[in-house]
Amino acid sequence: MAIQLTRRGALSLLLFLTPAVMPTWYAGSGYYPDESYNEVYAEEVPQTPILDYKVPRWCYTLNIQDGEATCYSPRGGNYHSSLGTRCELSCDRGFRLIGRRSVQCLPSRRWSGTAYCRQMRCHALPFITSGTYTCTNGVLLDSRCDYSCSSGYHLEGDRSRICMEDGRWSGGEPVCVDIDPPKIRCPHSREKMAEPEKLTARVYWDPPVVKDSADGTITRLTLRGPEPGSHFPEGEHVIRYTAYDRAYNRASCKFIVKVQVRRCPTLKPPLHGYLTCTSAGDNYGATCEYHCDGGYERQGTSSRVCQSSRQWSGSPPVCVPMKINVNVNSAAGLLDQFYEKQRLLIISAPDPSNRYYKMQISMLQQSTCGLDLRHVTIIELVGQPPQEVGRIREHQLSANIIEELRSRLEGNRKGAISAPHSLLLQHGVD
Repeated sequence: MAIQLTRRGALSLLLFLTPAVMPTWYAGSGYYPDESYNEVYAEEVPQTPILDYKVPRWCYTLNIQDGEATCYSPRGGNYHSSLGTRCELSCDRGFRLIGRRSVQCLPSRRWSGTAYCRQMRCHALPFITSGTYTCTNGVLLDSRCDYSCSSGYHLEGDRSRICMEDGRWSGGEPVCVDIDPPKIRCPHSREKMAEPEKLTARVYWDPPVVKDSADGTITRLTLRGPEPGSHFPEGEHVIRYTAYDRAYNRASCKFIVKVQVRRCPTLKPPLHGYLTCTSAGDNYGATCEYHCDGGYERQGTSSRVCQSSRQWSGSPPVCVPMKINVNVNSAAGLLDQFYEKQRLLIISAPDPSNRYYKMQISMLQQSTCGLDLRHVTIIELVGQPPQEVGRIREHQLSANIIEELRSRLEGNRKGAISAPHSLLLQHGVD
């Protein structure tokens, strides 16, 4: 049996009474079965320190790094570590107090709490796309970070941010925006002459030089106007290119394609004649042929060509009255006079009163049939022997020539002359 007697401020006594008969004890209990005597153990209780408020260094002197302790003692200003002293703790600017803001010197000669000053920091700023920043003092208080963007980009938002006392950065995170249009340079304007006998020119050029001022990527290049290698008509033509970058900024350039046609002075038709020309009739390479009206024949060159010097070749011909010789021995001799000079329209009718003959002559005279009589000479063969008549204008034909002409008509018609019949001879060849 153990009894502990405790009296406040006195020693604690532990009294162990050992009976005559001891029970069985387990090893490690501190007692042995063969011992049969009583023992008294005395344990000292730590003494409570005597409180003396006059001791100037009751607690150790407070010294907080990067901070300050402002103390107030009941004994006055010289007793900043005496019993009962209360100290307010604070940190220098740029540091944050961790722990108790106020501590007191306790009877145990210890302060009632602990604290320390931790340097204030802001979080590391994230990098921005297509830009960067530089800071004056890293992530510490009052550090200023200035943002800048890569070439071709513009900064939108705060240009600088400052690490504040609450550990946060001022302002917001800016962004770098591509607002610069691409750089584009078109080919030089060009001028070209049309090809001979043509009013157009084929023009080639190299594509424009395009470069993006930001990331160098051009997403689309459009062309307004004909493609390179196209045929351009006479005049000025504006060719425009437009380039787009990833941010949909665009830039355009243009150049001019000028096509000239070498032209000769406009030709005048000859008196009693007319002209037929190729192409535009006055451009380089065009050919103009001279023709004479019925009853007239050409004297001089038959055609002229517009040259690169813008002048016509040769000299203009003239149309003079055609001299027809009816005193020939055969129809071939008559027709040879018209070879490559005139077209002949031979009209044959069995009776001048025939209504078809009258209608044809009337239509030819009025040009209602659309036949251009300026270059046609008409030979009329009317009636039957012995009253048959043949004439070219006012010239009368002999009977044998009339029969030869009618034989030629019959060879083409393959039938008897019972109705009016006509034959157009081109340059005297039927």
